[in-house]
Amino acid sequence: MRANRGDQLLMHGRTVGQHDRTAEIVEVMGTKGEPPYRVRFEDGHETVVSPGPDSVVQEPHKQREKH
Repeated sequence: MRANRGDQLLMHGRTVGQHDRTAEIVEVMGTKGEPPYRVRFEDGHETVVSPGPDSVVQEPHKQREKH
C-alpha cells in the first residue's frame, strides 16, 4: 500500500453493523509512501494507523477546470 499526503484512506468495517470509515492522510510516516500514516477523521480526531488489507487508499477528487 502506498499513499501521499492528502489522499483518503477508506477503512471497511470488519464486523456486521460496523460502518466504513474515511480519513484524510495528513502525514506519511513510512518510506516511499508506505504506512504508518497519521490520519484525520471528519470529526477532527487524529491517530496513527497501519492499515490492513481491508483498507483502500483513494486520491482526492480533483475538480475539473471549466473552459
